[in-house]
Amino acid sequence: MRLSTLRLSASLLVLTTVIAASGTATARPGGPAAGRDRPGTVWAAGWAAPVQRPSSGFEQNWAESGFAERTAQTLRQVVRVTGGGTAARIRLSNRYGTAPLRIAGATIARTAHGAAVHGASLRALTFGHRRSVEIPAGGETVSDGAPLRVAPRQPVTVTLYFDRPTGAATFHAQAYARSYRADGDHRADRTGTAFAETTHSWYYLSDVEVTGGPRRPGTVVAFGDSITDGFGSTYDADHRWPDLLAERLAAAGTPRPVLNSGIGGNLLLHDSAWYGDRAGARFRRDVLDKPGVRSVILLEGLNDIGFSEVDLPTYKPDPQVSAEEVIAGYRELIALAHARGIKVVGGTILPFKGAEYHTARSEAKRAAINEWIRTSGAFDAVVDFAKVMAAPSDPLRLDPAYDSGDFKHPNDAGYRRMADAIDLATL
Repeated sequence: MRLSTLRLSASLLVLTTVIAASGTATARPGGPAAGRDRPGTVWAAGWAAPVQRPSSGFEQNWAESGFAERTAQTLRQVVRVTGGGTAARIRLSNRYGTAPLRIAGATIARTAHGAAVHGASLRALTFGHRRSVEIPAGGETVSDGAPLRVAPRQPVTVTLYFDRPTGAATFHAQAYARSYRADGDHRADRTGTAFAETTHSWYYLSDVEVTGGPRRPGTVVAFGDSITDGFGSTYDADHRWPDLLAERLAAAGTPRPVLNSGIGGNLLLHDSAWYGDRAGARFRRDVLDKPGVRSVILLEGLNDIGFSEVDLPTYKPDPQVSAEEVIAGYRELIALAHARGIKVVGGTILPFKGAEYHTARSEAKRAAINEWIRTSGAFDAVVDFAKVMAAPSDPLRLDPAYDSGDFKHPNDAGYRRMADAIDLATL
């Protein structure tokens, strides 16, 4: 019998065992549980998204209503991993849930197109060798590993089945990628035709991790607000600047995982019902606790200096924040990273003249903050996003060639320019 046949038989045996499991695993309130691995298994980062409280967001989503309110439902989500391997597992979060979350079943597969998957790659996921899992309010869980060969920068599809109401859903609001919903149990659906409803958010899924791939020099985390999250980029195209940075690293012959830990509207100094926990409160789980992190690129502070200039219901909290307070927020994050031996690259705040919260006061704060970023020596390296993204005729304005249309968020070309501005040697 050929070695390849033996390997295939072993994989099928594992899959058969997975499918045959029964019962419900239980996660711990304080952290991951359920997942089991062979001794010595090392998991690497593949993909991640920071989780947020349920809210109505910028467009229609399912966070506040949750799933399976009237009938059982299946949720299908597509993400692109930046690290590859021969097996994968997922992490699910019920951090902002008010009741236990039951996942009645889950699968993972390589994506074909839209909600369709490559049928031969479809794998059932288990949690502690059980097909279902209950995650307590405030908790999270990790699945067992499933045999799945996935290449770097390849999309994978994670499908969750709910057989009872979930309540409001912990989610990531601005995914810039479609998620799909269908009534009934469609975990094993290959064509995706049942998934008629879509939104542009991710739900419960916080991480995809891989193992069995080549060792990489270390994970890079992009940490910030909507500009890191990808606001203004093309939907379903993976044109956020962290995605494009991963492509640059691969093209340079130094591929490594790049995780996007941006949240649209996020603040350095204050928690927000709409835009996530403040940067210092989420930095540990969204940066420090990710596998193999060696460097983080920090781009945040625009909302802290801008929200107070406009009286809008969503721009809350909106106190006047000084440049010195923003700098103190940077110093807090730098200290947390350095304590773990992680390099910090500081990004200057982009021009935003013409945007709704550009005033003489907010511009003066941006200038002072950017000068400190460039000259203080507090960061291990600096990427001057403000300089490379400024209009040639007016350094206070975003270059029209890179503007998505709102004077502060880049378009696809702008995000490409940002990724190209990063000195790969600093990572």
